Amino acid sequence: MTERTIIRNAHIVTVNPADEEFSDGYLVIDDAVIVAVGAGPVPSQWTGTGAHDGTSPRITVVDARGHLVTPGLINTHHHLYQWLTRGHAQDAILFDWLTALYPLWSMIDADLVEAGALGAIAVAARSGCSTVGDHHYVFPGGAGDILGGIVNAASTVGVRLHATRGSMDLGRSAGGLPPDFAVETIDAILAASDLAIDRYHDAGAGAMTQVALAPCSPFSVTAELLTESAALGRARGVRLHTHGSETVEEDAFCLATFGRTPTQYLEDLGWLGPDVWMAHCVHLDEHAIGRFAATGTSVAHCPSSNARLAAGIAPVPAMLDAGVTVGLGVDGAASNESGQLGSEIRMAVLMNRLGSGADRMTGRTALRMATMGGARTLGRAAEIGSLEVGKLADVAVWKVDGVEHAGILDPVAALTLGAQPPLALLLVNGRAVVRDGALTRVDEGTVARGVARASAALRLR
Repeated sequence: MTERTIIRNAHIVTVNPADEEFSDGYLVIDDAVIVAVGAGPVPSQWTGTGAHDGTSPRITVVDARGHLVTPGLINTHHHLYQWLTRGHAQDAILFDWLTALYPLWSMIDADLVEAGALGAIAVAARSGCSTVGDHHYVFPGGAGDILGGIVNAASTVGVRLHATRGSMDLGRSAGGLPPDFAVETIDAILAASDLAIDRYHDAGAGAMTQVALAPCSPFSVTAELLTESAALGRARGVRLHTHGSETVEEDAFCLATFGRTPTQYLEDLGWLGPDVWMAHCVHLDEHAIGRFAATGTSVAHCPSSNARLAAGIAPVPAMLDAGVTVGLGVDGAASNESGQLGSEIRMAVLMNRLGSGADRMTGRTALRMATMGGARTLGRAAEIGSLEVGKLADVAVWKVDGVEHAGILDPVAALTLGAQPPLALLLVNGRAVVRDGALTRVDEGTVARGVARASAALRLR
């Protein structure tokens, strides 16, 4: 029997190509798919016992008066395991922060990572996030199936996961930043990457888990690893991800080591293209922005982490003007102790206005980055990122008539400029993952206790 969900009386932001909004609108979902969206009362064809195709669906009606409805948010860059190491190196820039945390991260294993990922994903979901992109690049010997632990955590909460098999092979003795104990050999990385695709990548429609390959950064991987990973990823039909142009120190490293900027170096190695997305891109110059636009390379903008590590303000308005696809990311929880993607929308507005002017970043532009921008970044624009007929029913319903937002002129401003609204409902594939601010598939107290135990165990190691 078809399970039909009708959301009515809501302010609906579709984020479709026409940027349609309905101040008093409806959304109809049959099982996992959106079948109708529009303004005014729900048409009778969707509300009767006999549906348009002759079946008799089981109908659930959600009266969303006083609520804002958006697509589920899409997180394009995270390091879920870092949920266990929040609060460390609080006043450090990136290179010093990494140096302080590498030894701790070298002690992780699959069980600890799963506990940390479960906590991080739970918080992301409670902030409206229906899809999580994770970049995991630390794989100690004998640590077990770390990627499998992350996949389990996402499945437990009920969100989509874009998991990357990250890597580092350039240790300190060879001129890289990571200590030698934190790196792997190229052969081991490529074999593990191939296995990760076999085990966890779903290339089919509506996939809940996909895999990408993600050598970590120019200062932690060799040119050979970048080249070989790109060749493997493209041969297997998966996307590619890395960090790029995050800090002035990274720029200086690339100029001193390779005689090129990070963008020039990565492009020479085949790392610009429509199947690539890069995190941060804080220090892209005009030429680099042009190359990203010309090649279809996407960007994961992480404003809170960039501020936390004093990396700078990314030129996002200039990227968007040039036609670069930009999504939003939380980044590692150890460089953004919040872990909430919903609040990154507001931060993106404020940071980019500070960097480029008050008229250069609207709230709706930031919301589009958090939804359709993220969908395009992850290669899922045909399935998620907007509320359109035929798309998967990943939907966030925000309460905007409470004490924080009652009377606000524009309900969208409640989400993009105000305090993050309470999340009344988060649907993934039409099924509730969060209801009335609480997770529906896992006990939050159990998750919190698991995180506390895992964090303590990691510190003891």
